Amino acid sequence: MNNITLAPIQVDQPSHLMPVFGRQPISFVRGRGSYLYTADGTEYFDALTGIAVCGLGHAHPVIADAIADQAATLIHTSNLFEVPWQTAAAQKLAEVSGMEEIFFSNSGAEANEGAIKIARKFGCMQGIARPKIIVADRSFHGRTMATLAATGNKKVQEGFGPLVEGFIRVPFGDLDAIKEAAVHHPDIVAVFVEPIQGEGGVNTAPQGFSYLEEIRQLCNQHQWLMMLDEVQTGNGRTGQYFAYQHTQIVPDVLTTAKGLGNGFPIGAVMTQGRGVGVLTAGNHGSTYSGSALGSRVVYTVIDLIQKENLVENAAHMGAYIVEQLKQQLADQHVIVRGFGLMIGIELPKACAQLVDIARDEHQLIINVTAGSVIRLLPVLNITQTQADHLVDTLVKMIKSFLA
Repeated sequence: MNNITLAPIQVDQPSHLMPVFGRQPISFVRGRGSYLYTADGTEYFDALTGIAVCGLGHAHPVIADAIADQAATLIHTSNLFEVPWQTAAAQKLAEVSGMEEIFFSNSGAEANEGAIKIARKFGCMQGIARPKIIVADRSFHGRTMATLAATGNKKVQEGFGPLVEGFIRVPFGDLDAIKEAAVHHPDIVAVFVEPIQGEGGVNTAPQGFSYLEEIRQLCNQHQWLMMLDEVQTGNGRTGQYFAYQHTQIVPDVLTTAKGLGNGFPIGAVMTQGRGVGVLTAGNHGSTYSGSALGSRVVYTVIDLIQKENLVENAAHMGAYIVEQLKQQLADQHVIVRGFGLMIGIELPKACAQLVDIARDEHQLIINVTAGSVIRLLPVLNITQTQADHLVDTLVKMIKSFLA
């Protein structure tokens, strides 16, 4: 094969893309680790990492080599045949997750669709004709029709009715509301929540992760499925491989994506306990599920996270960043919260314009969610020097903004 280097592609306007994204006026042509580069070589520190996707950083050489080698060997055969890399990736994922059965999807939304299908089939197996799933306010589970209905955000649902039925919404963290729902709805089959609401503002329940333990008890009491959406919180992001591992419980159904492929689009829905054996041959599928290429990426990502102790680094550096921000912004009436390298800085006023200020004045890529929360999702292998730079930049910017 010839080694061909392609220049960044230039495209004439107008664009033929559907206008569904509110894009920022910038594009990047290269990345390396924590940094992104524009065509003129300007360097930006990336504290968003593709929205918690590139946890190992951009253009990680080991992942790049694995992709290139597998692409030159075999990309896809379909699930009509055994896929050895898929079997190996599932084994790796089972080891770090504590789950038993794994189905590889192509995105987080598809993984969550799989979870919803598992809950409905679980209900059907018990003779429940119209099974219901408890979900939470301010949640985000995806933009497919079922995950859109499960999502607790009316803004993203607007214009897409009638929504898929079968969801009972309760306030996030309100166990009494779940108990009340159980009294009035005998056809409940599952509770489906995020351990930390990323899009909702990096929120944990008021009682912290004990919320998950109490949901587990309620699910055991009522023979429901406990289902966790760890699309964003999984793969080392919170200082455990999965956020539920901050507790002693294990869910029946677990979903993940984002950091699972470090930029390669792949997700997974996993089961153990009451979730095992619900889906059987013909109940679910996907043409691209667990391709040789995607599965090798998953295997490589998990292997690197383990070998480089990145879960531990996320826990350590995340705690350091949170503590430094709390100390240096103590007089600014902000709230800093987070687990590992999933960090939110809630300001006392709306701050969406800080995305532009950070990018244009400080060459820093951040995100603002829930109107007033700066969301930080830096690489899991962030260094002390990079963490100090991030903190210093944020503190100066926030103090100036709130002055």
